[in-house]
Amino acid sequence: MDNNIPQKETIMDDMIEQAFQNLLNDYLKTKHRKRVEIITKAFNFANQAHKGIKRRSGEPYIMHPIAVAQIVCTEIGLGSTSICAALLHDVVEDTDYTVEDIENLFGTKIAQIVDGLTKISGGIFGDRASEQAENFKKLLLTMSSDIRVILIKIADRLHNMRTLGSMLPNKQYKIAGETLYIYAPLANRLGLYKIKTELENLSFRYEHPEEYEEIEEKLKATADERERVFQEFTAPIRVQLDKMGLKYHILARVKSIYSIWNKMQTKHVPFEEVYDILAVRIIFDPKDEEEELNDCFDIYVSISKIYKPHPDRLRDWVSHPKANGYQALHVTLMANNGQWIEVQIRSQRMDDVAEQGFAAHWKYKDGGGSEDEGELEKWLRTIKEILEDPQPDAMDFLDTIKLNLFASEIFVFTPKGELKTLPQNATALDFAFSLHTDIGSHCIGAKVNHKLVPLSHKLQSGDQVEILTSKSQRVQPQWEVFATTAKARAKIATILRRERKHNQKNGERMLSEFLTKEEIHPDESVIEKLCKMHNFKNEEELLVAIGNKTIILGENEKNELKEKQGGNWKKLLSFSFGGSNTKDKKGTETEEDTTETEKINTKKILKLTEDDLQKKYIMADCCHPIPGDDVLGYIDENDRVIIHKRQCPVAAKLKSSYGNRIIATEWDTHKALSFLVYIYIKGIDCVGLLNEVTQVISRQMNVNIRKLTIETEDGIFEGKIQLWVHDVEDVKSICNNLRRIENIKTANRVES
Repeated sequence: MDNNIPQKETIMDDMIEQAFQNLLNDYLKTKHRKRVEIITKAFNFANQAHKGIKRRSGEPYIMHPIAVAQIVCTEIGLGSTSICAALLHDVVEDTDYTVEDIENLFGTKIAQIVDGLTKISGGIFGDRASEQAENFKKLLLTMSSDIRVILIKIADRLHNMRTLGSMLPNKQYKIAGETLYIYAPLANRLGLYKIKTELENLSFRYEHPEEYEEIEEKLKATADERERVFQEFTAPIRVQLDKMGLKYHILARVKSIYSIWNKMQTKHVPFEEVYDILAVRIIFDPKDEEEELNDCFDIYVSISKIYKPHPDRLRDWVSHPKANGYQALHVTLMANNGQWIEVQIRSQRMDDVAEQGFAAHWKYKDGGGSEDEGELEKWLRTIKEILEDPQPDAMDFLDTIKLNLFASEIFVFTPKGELKTLPQNATALDFAFSLHTDIGSHCIGAKVNHKLVPLSHKLQSGDQVEILTSKSQRVQPQWEVFATTAKARAKIATILRRERKHNQKNGERMLSEFLTKEEIHPDESVIEKLCKMHNFKNEEELLVAIGNKTIILGENEKNELKEKQGGNWKKLLSFSFGGSNTKDKKGTETEEDTTETEKINTKKILKLTEDDLQKKYIMADCCHPIPGDDVLGYIDENDRVIIHKRQCPVAAKLKSSYGNRIIATEWDTHKALSFLVYIYIKGIDCVGLLNEVTQVISRQMNVNIRKLTIETEDGIFEGKIQLWVHDVEDVKSICNNLRRIENIKTANRVES
């Protein structure tokens, strides 16, 4: 057996050498300066540092840094500094070498990037939400000092997702959830569309393997038909482009599996009713650089003579690029088969930027010169401003940041004609705060296109906005509801917190003066009585109300507080005593619960049996899972196991924030229990339809209906049926049978 060890090591060494050689070959094909020596030095150093260490999959650890460097080089398009940092990114984290060692050997820049990557290692999130927020802050602060840190971090996450199969199921859900929650939108925001799509697809594949496979099979089955439509649709376009003398190529772009599933979920439609699976991309080389924009519009004019364009679906990202640098002209045309097909028109440069994001700009600079981040800088500045205001709640902080990550832009103008970029659905209030905090906090309204509108008015691209202010205006609590941008929400929350603290201090002073004047002894019972009297949950709410003069302390309060104390003392004592008992009781219960949960091995898949579902585990109210749904377990603060659907928004947060409490679960119920579900139906109203619906459900399927509501308007009916089922298979059969009824056009399961 021992004789094989040297042989295995030789095979491993050859594999490592081959992987590194592939990296070098790909690097030499780029337009970056050819700094092979420093890359080789970084590889040799990292290879030596990770010697003998293996990944969970069994391959040598060094294969991971090489793979990350490969992604950084070929898929993101970065140069030697980033490739070296990628090769070295785990050295400080996993070995005895320090950042100083890296700096001495490879210089300040590479050391700074490695240091940034080390700070945010181990995923963005720790075990507790506060750690999660801190790590996320570190990530964003590091980003703003050198954008390459986050680009390499995304490459690192992409390789981890590609090799996720070797991880335990509960780890897979945590990493996949975290990827969908932060990394995919971050990649999208940085313009890395191809990587964003792959991250989404890989996350979906591990969280919903059956649905992934089902959609993949359906895509394969419909591929020939799509190819036929593509060839027929593009044939006259090719003729026209040839006449124009353009050098071009046309691609069929198929919607990603995750996007298809997402549309099926949000629109409640089956695969067969997702009509925009095929899009067409025209990529051309401009006649000269200055004509690039004109060429896009010339192509648009030419092809809209062949097919009728949809009047509301022209998207001009050429004149106004997205904040992540994306440029293209999108037009939707009616094909001869009556199908709308989106056509994306872009130059080769625009296509590179769309696929590789900001990194693609460097391909067009001689020798990979200085990076030009343009619009990205504005986004990073916004994040820096948010980071300056400490957030008391970590999850609030994350949600605030995510408002920025998911932003889709609109373009509005100031009265002087200056262009401002805002997220979609931004309001006049958001615009006010984007100009200046003082303008935001004193605004009373706005004029949009010279018409007076309230602060909650949603802005559209092309609006001209003038903000009206008043010195007497103050920030109102309801502003938090209709502010959508991270900056506005953060500023409003900070101002309101400051005012609340000020009012609380005033309230303390005013209450103290009142009690002293009335010679009432200040103790806990006084606060309790006043809270009860004015329906406040706690002391803080009471003091704020006194401080802002919502409550004026007077005769009523004096009479209530000056009652004889005898009985009250007993009540207070019994309250304390009862509280103590409850605490003990709760403590005992928690201990019992803990012993129960200690039996659950989070590394193994938890079987959900009938007995356990009735006695031990709780079905989440937010998503109402039933047998057959892809689910996971979450151990809450009271050590209870709560079962969520994997795609439930609450579960998405839990996976990202409390990954260590997630348990992989699977059903083992054998149609013994019944669960409530809602089915939505829609179609053309006709006599006897309701009778057909109830017959299908009650007689054919032998299922009990709990509630049925139907509304009809202008010959179209919509209805919701609440019924008891055993599992997802029952739901599928019911929906399929309902769709067979002639006048029913839609039948799908909905949340409620």
